Amino acid sequence: LYWMARYIERAEDTARLLSVNSHLMLDLPGRLPLGWAPLIEMTGSLETFRSRHNDFDERSVVHFLCADPDNDISIISALASARENLRTTRDVVPREIWEEVNQLYLSVADHAENGVSPRRRDSFLKSVIRGCQALTGLIEGTLSHGPARTFIELGRQLERADMTTRIVDVRSASLLPQNPEELLPFENLQWMSVLKSLTGYQMYRQHVRLRIRGPDVLSFLLQDRLFPRSVACCMERVANALQTLPRHELALQEVETCRQNLSKPDVALLAAEPDELHAFVDEIQIDFDELHAAISQTYFASPEQLQGSS
Repeated sequence: LYWMARYIERAEDTARLLSVNSHLMLDLPGRLPLGWAPLIEMTGSLETFRSRHNDFDERSVVHFLCADPDNDISIISALASARENLRTTRDVVPREIWEEVNQLYLSVADHAENGVSPRRRDSFLKSVIRGCQALTGLIEGTLSHGPARTFIELGRQLERADMTTRIVDVRSASLLPQNPEELLPFENLQWMSVLKSLTGYQMYRQHVRLRIRGPDVLSFLLQDRLFPRSVACCMERVANALQTLPRHELALQEVETCRQNLSKPDVALLAAEPDELHAFVDEIQIDFDELHAAISQTYFASPEQLQGSS
């Protein structure tokens, strides 16, 4: 259930990235070197992509992230893994949840088989996002509060926080000027796309009430405790979920370490030093790895693994 939730969140976030990037490419002049390569960097699959494709062209990137069954982070692979994980645990969730996951996978598989053409891409990506959101709504509305729901929440929030930091890391590297007084061409439009990829544009305008600036966007996405896709909000929900489980001490300690590291720096000041910001985001992602390891060690390890570790 933990991994099922991570895979569903991964599929939704990847669809969001592709959708926003497609629209941004239409809005920006062709001379701007935005391209499709940053999407591969965000998903952490640069080496895998290079082993299969020579160029970061639109067709290769879209196929790789949408319909490549041999790519573990593609939408079709994520949904196939979610479906398989849920198939083995159908007895602990309402039948409607299984049916929604199964139908979403079959629909995406049908699109993938026929090819995700530019003309059909927008409707395809919207169907993935809406299917994942419908599944989240079913879980919220039908699954009793208990361990099953708790582990789904842990998986969803950890995957969401990880994707937010990946987007921040890759986009800030190209958008933050070395000179704070320097305004890159179309900078506001590109930062707007970062917010939209996380469905955070309207909430940013409501909470921050400023024009869109890189440092403010970074603070909002990393440290805002009210926006559901900010890293701080995700970690708070992970902490709340863990407290309902037994033997949560080790994992909760890792969450608190992450939250402390997250709140220490002034992200607006870090934005003036892109290298420092990159190092900071790397530290947070290491915190996520250690948190996942703590959850796995506490709740998923076999008796033999536990005996070996002791």
